[in-house]
Amino acid sequence: MVLESEDVEEFLTKLVTMAGHSLSSGDDEVLCGVTLVRARTKVTMASNSPTAQRMDELQYEYNDGPCLRAAREDAVYHVRDFAAEERFVEYSNAISGQGIRSALGVPIPLEGDAAAALNFYSPNVDAFSDELISEAEKVAEEVSASLRLAVRIAKLTESRADMRAAMESRTTIDLAVGVIMGQNRCSQEAAMTILKTASSARNVKLRDVAASVLQSLGQGPTTTHFE
Repeated sequence: MVLESEDVEEFLTKLVTMAGHSLSSGDDEVLCGVTLVRARTKVTMASNSPTAQRMDELQYEYNDGPCLRAAREDAVYHVRDFAAEERFVEYSNAISGQGIRSALGVPIPLEGDAAAALNFYSPNVDAFSDELISEAEKVAEEVSASLRLAVRIAKLTESRADMRAAMESRTTIDLAVGVIMGQNRCSQEAAMTILKTASSARNVKLRDVAASVLQSLGQGPTTTHFE
């Protein structure tokens, strides 16, 4: 699947589709998603249905549920019947009427500060036998290396985006400082002080104050050249 997928999202979508299918039977279509938990975020990286996505997002809203606990505690969480579940009452009440009766959260071994879990949902009570739980654990173990790669790619993408944003902000600020230097015939340090004072007085970010200075020239938005 890794070789046949054009990007991480496509690979993970194929993964959860395969995982859900592996636990399904003729009268029970198991829904599946994969949750990634990091220091400041909880996100469903892929799901095989809108319902699975919604079940995951409700867990994030209540900050609790079988899949979040599986990821955080590195332990399997099995819900035989949400109607009788007492470990996460708020979440169980929240999904009442959604058509989901049982669930399974299986941790995916990762590294560093990230944690993940495969999330399985079924409309049937007690849908996950010991045999199916073992199958789910096997799937989670087999995909851990690929998911670790996906997490690394995501981190690199975020770092690149953060760096680009920082460089674009720096360009805007530096150009505004140059404009102030020209208008006031002052030093770079004095121009930066003027900009910071305006930012503080207006309670506006420095970059936004700088952008307003450039907009006053009527030259349109600035462009940062990375080449």
